[in-house]
Amino acid sequence: MITMANKTSRRERIKKGIRKNLAGSVERPRLSVFRSNKGIYAQIIDDLNGKTLVSASSNAKDFAASGTKIEQSKAVGKLVAEKAVAAGISKVVFDRNGYLYHGRVKSLAEGAREGGLDF
Repeated sequence: MITMANKTSRRERIKKGIRKNLAGSVERPRLSVFRSNKGIYAQIIDDLNGKTLVSASSNAKDFAASGTKIEQSKAVGKLVAEKAVAAGISKVVFDRNGYLYHGRVKSLAEGAREGGLDF
């Protein structure tokens, strides 16, 4: 049986391995995904300056999409892509943050690509 502490520590271990070789720059900021049971969050981060450039969330007040969690994730991806294009960002590095590229994380990535981001 896998406990929640083991799942969290496993994800953190995977995350460290991914982030060892992945960093956002001014030219290609990092699109980071966080997933919880109730929502999904996406941020575009410039790691060199330590600033969040754009963010979107399924729990934000301005977010109006409904449906399944996968449909909401796709809508968050499109929303973050629209905000990024408006801010002049077209190329990013995708950081799945230790999660499997499956389900809601994959749906968010597909939505971001449809919205105009290149990664």
